[in-house]
Amino acid sequence: MTIAGVSPVGELVDVFVIYEDGTPAHMQVLAGTEPMLSRPGAFVSRAEYGERVRELREGTAARVAELEAADEAHHRADYDALRAAGVAEDSARRLSGYGGA
Repeated sequence: MTIAGVSPVGELVDVFVIYEDGTPAHMQVLAGTEPMLSRPGAFVSRAEYGERVRELREGTAARVAELEAADEAHHRADYDALRAAGVAEDSARRLSGYGGA
């Protein structure tokens, strides 16, 4: 990150960190300096950082898919209950939010 009108005093280098809670971080520091971390963590390679980011993205995608499947199941259960109670199909779909086949 640069601030308009301000030049760094030296060369900036990329530094990668994985904090104890598993959070990855990428920062730029002046070459030859070691940044102070705001909380416990370890400096890692670019590859380790990239792998951790990939793991987090995959975990997030899996969790989203899980939540979407559960949501669809709830909509379907509501739809089925409305249909069993004699509600017309169009109304049952609208009331339940179910759009499946």
